[in-house]
Amino acid sequence: MFLFEKALEGSRRYQLWVAGLVAFIGVAFVVYLHQLRYGLGITGMSRNVSWGLYIGQFTFLVGIAASAVMVVIPYYLHNRREFGRMTILGESLAVAAVTMCLAFILIDMGSPTRALNVILYPQFHSIMFWDMVSLSGYLFLNAIITVNALHAEQQNLPLAGWLSPVIRLSIPWAISIHTVTAFLYCGLPGRMFWRTAVLAPRFLASAFAAGPALLILLCLLARKLTGYDVGKKAIDGLAVVVTYAMLANVFLLMMELFTAFYSHVPELTEHLKLMYLGQGGPTLLGVFGQVSLLLMFAALAPLLVPRLRRSERWLTIACAAVFTSLWMDKGVCLVVCGFSPSPLGAVTSYVPTLPEVTITLGVWAAGALMITVFYKIAIAVNAEEGAEHSPTYEPGGARGPVGSAAHASQAGVLSSPGQFPASGDGTSGRDRR
Repeated sequence: MFLFEKALEGSRRYQLWVAGLVAFIGVAFVVYLHQLRYGLGITGMSRNVSWGLYIGQFTFLVGIAASAVMVVIPYYLHNRREFGRMTILGESLAVAAVTMCLAFILIDMGSPTRALNVILYPQFHSIMFWDMVSLSGYLFLNAIITVNALHAEQQNLPLAGWLSPVIRLSIPWAISIHTVTAFLYCGLPGRMFWRTAVLAPRFLASAFAAGPALLILLCLLARKLTGYDVGKKAIDGLAVVVTYAMLANVFLLMMELFTAFYSHVPELTEHLKLMYLGQGGPTLLGVFGQVSLLLMFAALAPLLVPRLRRSERWLTIACAAVFTSLWMDKGVCLVVCGFSPSPLGAVTSYVPTLPEVTITLGVWAAGALMITVFYKIAIAVNAEEGAEHSPTYEPGGARGPVGSAAHASQAGVLSSPGQFPASGDGTSGRDRR
């Protein structure tokens, strides 16, 4: 059966969920057509605040996409078999996140045809050009890996050897997409708030916290709704990644605050006071900034205590707090506060309009639909393979890696570091044939 046909099957609850997402996407698309006709004037953006909710979501989702490397590295490079069932979910999340990033860029351009100018008239000194190259390339790499991994699972065969360099290439490429995105900001000399050398490291630290946090939440949700268990060992390992990445993000943020307020640089302190104290401008940004800071430290409290971090309830709360705080910080405050105050000191209020919010939620709904379809396929393929081989699971324990990795794990067969796991009976596909 063709893989995507599996996405059409499901319970009534699944069908209603998909239908609801499709309906909301349709409503958002109608609103987008309205924006396409009348222009970006229907949004809350203005001459002084020319980047708003759209670019904020793009910046945040680039980090979500880059975070897939946190499960790719241990599974494919270090043969950590416990990440097997989680890896395909992480790669699917990356594909959905990059697609949403590209959608937000096209929406923010006003007319999608303007994107052709980047392709038809490439400027190699333009950061926007390299951002397009990095995003489209990363989407292409992850799409290849995901499709071939699903086909390998369906046929119970190891991954093809030619896929190994593609997977290795996707690792530095993941780092590049958020680094280039940071260069879009810190490369603007007139915006002091963004012109800092630690912006790219801070982007990466926040990405490796928010992305794995979202993946943990999705894995826990998938287990609750479908019984698909990625294993407690994989979740605990990824929770440690979230902890260290969040610590790095908070440390870099504190360095930014110390540099600005200790040296009393007006160009920096004015932005930070607006962002975290709500002084000198609209209070909405101050509320978002304060809640973001509060959630950052609230999330670290259970994450830093191993007993609490291994508790599913506390881990769920902590991951939700991490994701929400970083969405507020990168998805709203970081972008808007870079424009206000302006280089001339003008403070411009920015509040997203209803059409702007509807279109944004429509893109998020499209991403949720993609993740739903990808996860449905992965879970269905794994269920078919599990029924064929009838694996034995430990009562109350994790089920181990997905597909061929699962059977290799049960057989006690482990390939050499850097190679892909063998097939179910410990032999290669060639030997089996």
